[in-house]
Amino acid sequence: MDTKKRTYFFTSESVSEGHPDKVCDQVSDAILDAMLSEDPQSRVACECYATTGMIVVGGEITTKTYVDLQAIVRNVIADIGYTDADYRFDSLSCAVINVINHQSPDIAMGVDTGGAGDQGMMFGYACDETPDFMPATLIFAHQLVHKLADIRKNQPNLMPYLRPDSKSQVTIEYDDETNQIIRIDAIVISTQHGPKVSQEKIKEDIIKYVINPIIPKELMDENTKIYVNPTGSFVIGGPHGDTGLTGRKIIVDTYGGRAPHGGGAFSGKDPTKVDRSAAYAARHLAKNIVAAGISSECTIQLSYAIGIADPVSINVKLAPKDHSKELIVSEYIQKNIDLTPKGIITRLDLRRPIYRQTANYGHFGRDNYPWEELNLVEDFKKLK
Repeated sequence: MDTKKRTYFFTSESVSEGHPDKVCDQVSDAILDAMLSEDPQSRVACECYATTGMIVVGGEITTKTYVDLQAIVRNVIADIGYTDADYRFDSLSCAVINVINHQSPDIAMGVDTGGAGDQGMMFGYACDETPDFMPATLIFAHQLVHKLADIRKNQPNLMPYLRPDSKSQVTIEYDDETNQIIRIDAIVISTQHGPKVSQEKIKEDIIKYVINPIIPKELMDENTKIYVNPTGSFVIGGPHGDTGLTGRKIIVDTYGGRAPHGGGAFSGKDPTKVDRSAAYAARHLAKNIVAAGISSECTIQLSYAIGIADPVSINVKLAPKDHSKELIVSEYIQKNIDLTPKGIITRLDLRRPIYRQTANYGHFGRDNYPWEELNLVEDFKKLK
């Protein structure tokens, strides 16, 4: 009889604020914030495309305010760290092209009456794997690239060769029966760097200043694999090395692959777009359900029809041992939680300029957002 413990491996990735797709996400959300700060009723669907020496801002926007789009875009690019012409994409010299249009009146007709801004399905997820009620693979991946950015901006003498673009990936080995973390099997970090530094020096510094302060020592062993800049060089990066698009990092933004995804991105969309607001509402519910002790894991799916206020469907999935509670929880949500776009916007106070900060290091698992508040725990405890 084989008594060997059965295990499985799971991987999540993250990208830094200097990744070309994240540059675009931040620009889109900065424009959204600027409009909401002056006109909270602004309807915004802002998309960006970035490449060598150029960023294009497009989409459909209806607002009563004026924003200095050139200044917003250049300020974001400078804040990220693209301030050197050698990067072939910098805040002073890049072209900023504006191709924004008005929102379609056909869409506005349904949204004005309180309906959803589009059809689609959205997912929220939570688990008890970390204090943030998020998958550990994703939390660690976010923390690694966040640490790189922090060193680059606030402790440049530690790793003076760092440039803005970077990516991370973390693989964890789990117990197949209990889903408990056993160990970290692999860490991958790729960071853009200057030309006059050896890969040996970069790896040594990454381990010392980035990995060791973030990854718990007890999760590492002699078989943990560490890959730093696996291609051997990462001098060319950012929008010069790879074009960027708003909304192309939807798994990084959500749950690192541990939960389904409806396909809709977040950045650049005002809260009447249920791609964003309903995904936030679903996370809020899932987190409070797990925090209430109803289950160790919760996935919630919401679906909407364009112009219709109430969700078309609500689906609750709990850990296998808790399947019997799913109908009870689902019925409670249907009867007691307003999941219309207006209800979500009001409950989470979403018509505020809070979105640019969400564009980096995930939209979930960070306590400074209203959808992360544990203000429904006592209500859900009554269902245990």
